[in-house]
Amino acid sequence: MVQLLKYVLVFTLCLVVQKSFSQSKQDVSESKLSFEEFLGYVKKHHPLMKQAELTLGIGAANLLKARGSFDPKIEIDYDRKKFKNTEYFDQLNAVFKIPTWYGVEFKANFEENTGQFLNPNLTVPNDGLYSAGVSFSLAQGFLINERMATLKKAKLFKEQVVFDRELLVNNLLFEASQAYFEWLEATNEQRIYRNFLNNANDRFKAVKRSVEVGDKAAIDSIEAKIILQNRKLNLEAATLKRRKAGLLVSNYLWINTTPLELEDTVEPLKINSKSLETILILKGIDDPSTLLDNHPKVLSYSAKISGLKIDKRLKQNKLLPKIDLQYNFLTPQADQINTFNTANYKAFVNFSFPIFLRKERGDLKLATLKLQDLNFERASALVTINNKITGSNAVIQSLIKQNSIINDMVVNYKTLVQAEERKFQFGESSLFLINSREQKLIDAQLKENKLVVKQLIAIAKLYNSMGRSNF
Repeated sequence: MVQLLKYVLVFTLCLVVQKSFSQSKQDVSESKLSFEEFLGYVKKHHPLMKQAELTLGIGAANLLKARGSFDPKIEIDYDRKKFKNTEYFDQLNAVFKIPTWYGVEFKANFEENTGQFLNPNLTVPNDGLYSAGVSFSLAQGFLINERMATLKKAKLFKEQVVFDRELLVNNLLFEASQAYFEWLEATNEQRIYRNFLNNANDRFKAVKRSVEVGDKAAIDSIEAKIILQNRKLNLEAATLKRRKAGLLVSNYLWINTTPLELEDTVEPLKINSKSLETILILKGIDDPSTLLDNHPKVLSYSAKISGLKIDKRLKQNKLLPKIDLQYNFLTPQADQINTFNTANYKAFVNFSFPIFLRKERGDLKLATLKLQDLNFERASALVTINNKITGSNAVIQSLIKQNSIINDMVVNYKTLVQAEERKFQFGESSLFLINSREQKLIDAQLKENKLVVKQLIAIAKLYNSMGRSNF
């Protein structure tokens, strides 16, 4: 009795393990990866997405660097000379500067100079000399200067990198989408050949039995076997194509910094054009050409053009004479504001002007030509983008019509094959005719599969042409 119970338990355990293994195998074989899930992985983990985020940091860092030109500054100069117990000079000069927008700079200064061989113009009271004043440029550098231009261009560059990032993301999502759709096409192609391989195998077995009982000639079994072998070759080629397409999809699958590889058991989910438009946020856009003005590439060009305009304005300003002025109030007692007056002061004037202005005129000419070149490039880009959008819409509309036609063709070919098979069962047809009908059905289904995927890629191409990067 005990031995019997042991056998029952072992048998039950084997059934449970076998069922669990079968269920696990079924789950793996039925694993699916939807297009939306796939894009989710790309957007969240792909290195190029993280690289796109870095471009924003570069723009912010450049802006921070440009703003640093307007930071207050402390400068301290100390110079001392002593030789053979003789103090030649001991000079201390401390300056606090506050730069402002229009090239005006406020300064506070403290000087303390001593020594037996001190330059007379450096002589100051024993407790030092304080000064407060301002320096500025009257002509060149007043309305615009290098510091102002750098900051303005840095702000424009920060805007530009946002648009460039959108283009980078857009291209990445398009390339990933195209890889997924090609994987879907290869998977469907494999499925088509597998189905027809099963048909050829069943037909070969039926013909073989008929030959054995004498209903068919032996040559019919050879013909059926050749058809079966052709189907196997087609399936093997389709399997290789699907494997290669899966590896391309794997290029876009990452988890954090770890690349993933698709298992052969994973399959893409079918997706229709309406669902794809919803995922890519294209639904409801009746006239995509109206989005041209907000296209990231156009906006990037606009930011570049604005930067070149600032550069040109700076070069124009260089044609003016350079007149630098500086005025400082002097006092030995900085704690008493009323001691700062016009009676004690130090002033400075510097004037310079190149006679021929050849360097300045050459720089201005180059800036003008660069601006014209970029304007031409932007105009060309506008036409190209508009034509791409128009072309993508035309392709989509044509493929809708082609898909409608091929769908009807597939239905008609199926009807012909089914009719030929019934005639063959009654001995009124041959394997040659069935194979001929079936081959045309295979070609039609492959073409249908290809046209469906072409339409999906065309929609993704429209997304790419419009420069969208919604996520």
